[in-house]
Amino acid sequence: MTATEDRYRVQSVERAFVLLEALAEAGPEGMTLSDLARLLGISKSSAYAILQTLLAGGFVADSGSGMSRRYRLGMALARLGDVVVSQIALRDVAMTVMRDLTRETGLTSRVAVLDEPYAVVIARVDAPHSTVRFTANLGKREHLHCSAVGKAMLAALPETTVHEILATAGLPEKTAYTITEAPALHADLASVEQRGYAIDDEEDNEGVFCVGSAIFDHTARCVGAVSVTGLKLDLPAWRVDQLGQTVRDHAAQISTLLGAPATAEAAV
Repeated sequence: MTATEDRYRVQSVERAFVLLEALAEAGPEGMTLSDLARLLGISKSSAYAILQTLLAGGFVADSGSGMSRRYRLGMALARLGDVVVSQIALRDVAMTVMRDLTRETGLTSRVAVLDEPYAVVIARVDAPHSTVRFTANLGKREHLHCSAVGKAMLAALPETTVHEILATAGLPEKTAYTITEAPALHADLASVEQRGYAIDDEEDNEGVFCVGSAIFDHTARCVGAVSVTGLKLDLPAWRVDQLGQTVRDHAAQISTLLGAPATAEAAV
């Protein structure tokens, strides 16, 4: 870290990290407010303020009352830990399959995960010898309703979750081809579920098409989607279906490597 970057560090956030590390070392017994304040070298009121913030987010849990009140790590950290592990596992497992997918199709492939209410790209393999580089930056958030990876994941999610996501993110128009009405989107998602792959037909960027399919883990839960991206030009309908089947097959390969049951793979 450079001196310039160092000046942007927030001391209260750093103290929260130190506090969490201390609670991790303390184990299930936890620590008292006095212990934590002494460890951090700050007043009890300052330590209490940090604890209340972490408690509100579920990152810290407490038990007891008064001077005997003790603090320990909260379950929100377990959830985040599961997400991190699953994303790392997905990226590592997917890369080999994505390279095969790109070689077979000649198109850029990528994997995204759900970060409600958006999709986030976590890995990409660029098409070989291509003069076009698509702006699919890693970590970039995308609307689900107009991307192939997004629609592939929406089609694999419970209906209540889909409604919640759409209510939060809306259906903004990205191009003249974007689906902006809920009934039309739900009809499209029904088709995605039936054929096993989603199509972004210039819905996010004009002149660009994507084909994506959902990925499932060992619990049969949708954990992401893989897609290929290319220029629309005069792409014939039969080629779209061919690509869809290829992407679906590679998504199934990733799912298998993640331990997905046969029922989940069949749905991909």
